[in-house]
Amino acid sequence: MLGLYLKIALRNIQRNFSFSAINILGLALGLTCSMLIFLWVKDEYKVDAFHEDGDRIYIVTSRDFVDNEVHGGYGTPGVLAEELKKVFPDIELSTSYTGGRWFTLAAGEKATKQPGNFASVDFLKIFSYPLLYGNAEDALNSPVRLAISRKLAVNLFGSPEKAWNQTVRFENYRDLKVTAVFEDIPVHSSEQFEFLVNWDLNIEREPWLKTWESGGATTFIKLKNNAEVAQVKAKIKDFISIYAKEGADTERRELDLQPYGQKYLHSNFKSGYLAGGRIEYVRLFSLVAIFILLIACINFMNLSTARSIKRAKEIGVRKVIGAVQSSLVKQFLGEALVFSGLAIIIALLLVYLVLPGFNSLTNKHIYPPFYEMSFWMTIVALTIITGLIAGSYPAFMLSAFKPITVLKSNVKIHPGSGLFRKTLVVFQFTLSIVFIIGMISISKQVNYIQTKNLGYHKNNLIYLPLSGNLSKSFSAFKNEALNLPGIKSLAKMTQRPIELENGTVNVSWDGKVPDTKPSFTQLGIGYDFIKTMEAELVHGRDFSLEFADSTSYLINETALQKIGYQDPIGKSLTLSGRKGSIVGVVKDFHFNSFHVAIEPLIMRLSRINNGGYALIRTQPGMTQAVLEGLEALHKKLNPEFPFAHQFADEEYSMMYLREQVVKKLSTYFAMLAIFISCLGLLGLVIFTAEQRTKEIGIRKVLGASIGSIFSLLSSDFLKLVAISFLIAVPIAWYSMNQWMENYAYRVGIGWEIFAMAGIGGVGIAGLTVSYQAIKAARSNPVNSLRME
Repeated sequence: MLGLYLKIALRNIQRNFSFSAINILGLALGLTCSMLIFLWVKDEYKVDAFHEDGDRIYIVTSRDFVDNEVHGGYGTPGVLAEELKKVFPDIELSTSYTGGRWFTLAAGEKATKQPGNFASVDFLKIFSYPLLYGNAEDALNSPVRLAISRKLAVNLFGSPEKAWNQTVRFENYRDLKVTAVFEDIPVHSSEQFEFLVNWDLNIEREPWLKTWESGGATTFIKLKNNAEVAQVKAKIKDFISIYAKEGADTERRELDLQPYGQKYLHSNFKSGYLAGGRIEYVRLFSLVAIFILLIACINFMNLSTARSIKRAKEIGVRKVIGAVQSSLVKQFLGEALVFSGLAIIIALLLVYLVLPGFNSLTNKHIYPPFYEMSFWMTIVALTIITGLIAGSYPAFMLSAFKPITVLKSNVKIHPGSGLFRKTLVVFQFTLSIVFIIGMISISKQVNYIQTKNLGYHKNNLIYLPLSGNLSKSFSAFKNEALNLPGIKSLAKMTQRPIELENGTVNVSWDGKVPDTKPSFTQLGIGYDFIKTMEAELVHGRDFSLEFADSTSYLINETALQKIGYQDPIGKSLTLSGRKGSIVGVVKDFHFNSFHVAIEPLIMRLSRINNGGYALIRTQPGMTQAVLEGLEALHKKLNPEFPFAHQFADEEYSMMYLREQVVKKLSTYFAMLAIFISCLGLLGLVIFTAEQRTKEIGIRKVLGASIGSIFSLLSSDFLKLVAISFLIAVPIAWYSMNQWMENYAYRVGIGWEIFAMAGIGGVGIAGLTVSYQAIKAARSNPVNSLRME
């Protein structure tokens, strides 16, 4: 019986090749898109899921209550981890950790700058990073111990074996001994680093981390097997209040726990509590995959029901010779499964072909898991589900034909089926237009981010990390650098403009409301900062060698608004106990993501030579010459450290890499959705033209023009697309407003977006309909009237 169904299905494909091709291609494209997205979603869920006992690993989060506001994050005191393990028996292991920085490591004649982290001794016992040499128990139990990756071991010593027990110079500050070599960090780890240094060395370099008021460390813990998470959360909630001093930066700080495996997808905070993150994109694209597959299935339903008259006699004959409705249902569902099977084969081939480009676009390392049984089980399930969804309505509708009626060639499709087909067309074009509006809105927001005036000019601006002699003798470096061809100006700052995070509430001024602790961001800068950034002064002046500016401050407009001075120049301002006065007000510039509003900023003159960055403004078109000159100067003044630099515009773009990926994916998905919808529309137009061949011939004989025939065939379909647009507008408006709420600075969703989507959707549908409608309108009426 199955062989018979397969034979009939293949014969129908051969007999109606154009419709079959449209059906299979539509399903294949929908399945391709869905498989790509689900592979991406699966890969997202793999991140940080490889650690043993992952269900017992947690990251400590904090909530800071400041001036009637609540701020959440992962920053905790550098001494918290050790104290938690001492006090709470349910905590088996704990580690302090800080990352995201690059350091210089040197061995012999080789020196390299690599990303590395500080971590306490339990880090390698909590996380499952395989060790090639050494053991997790004592790999980081001393300030002079160092764990490095296989890649770094090969880079510095030629192999992991040769790296064992060797000495490495860290930041030209301390000799460290390689006591562990770990396997290169897998791509599915959210933490990426090439080496680990003992936490005590970090405390030695940054003594402020020892205070309970600090928030410069990340704390991980591993609970014991029988520990009750809810009880541990309750116990540690107010733990810091026992140690915090009076007058701390926060009125109160609470602790909480988040499963470490969830951090990658859930890392955004709102009002102190976790509220989304990358998971929002996972959910969004999962819905997109489902909807695009639905659009493809709708095509199948539409075309199958539209072709039902062609198979009416076949159904009548089968019923006369004894076929019951259930067997016919099985036959048509079987045919749908054949279509789905052929589509899935094409889809697998397409996935294999486009996956390299998809990986490049999404910055992923996804591969087709052909060797996994679960993958093939999923494919089989997807084939069956798609076939059943796509073939269900046609199967039940076709099998319900009355044999006497169809054998008399008097078959008429029930009016409800025509309405159903129209409803399906409206549904799929509604989804397509929603995708188009979403694509346009996302593109406008991303373009807005990339082109908006930041308050400074990011082009022709270079960041040069200050280490070693460059930090110790910055003035000498600056003087020599300014003599290099192509350099307009040069200044110093303690952090790059895109990562200012040094907050404080230890700020006071004349007229401040007592017992309030508004939060400010603080930044240390050098002379010529405003000039180099090409920022704008609203009041006053920049720091200058002509004045004694050691206790002077620059503030931004938002800080001025918070402070409330009407005439700020010369007015008193105290930062962390250092009383001074305001000498200038800088026009607000963006120093963090567009997701958050510009914060109050206080800039102080930084005279201490302890790192930071040199900001270098270059002449347009002279970048290469400047880099060559800087590299030579760096080699001369700072030979122990490798030359490294970043471009401000590239660093800024990296902040919004996720948005750029979403923009590209939304564009491709919207185009695919409208293309699949148009495939179905084309099939329906072809069928309608075939069904009305004699009517068209008679109308032409009676004098109907090509234009009227074209209007007859196309108007109904274009009306459906117009209805789809009207339904799509409120859905898209609501959805995009929800997405835009993630940004403090965003474009409006204006009428022009909907106009563009409407014109685009109707225009594309019109072009799809036009070709076949014009072809039918121009046909010879004699030929159509001769047809039986």
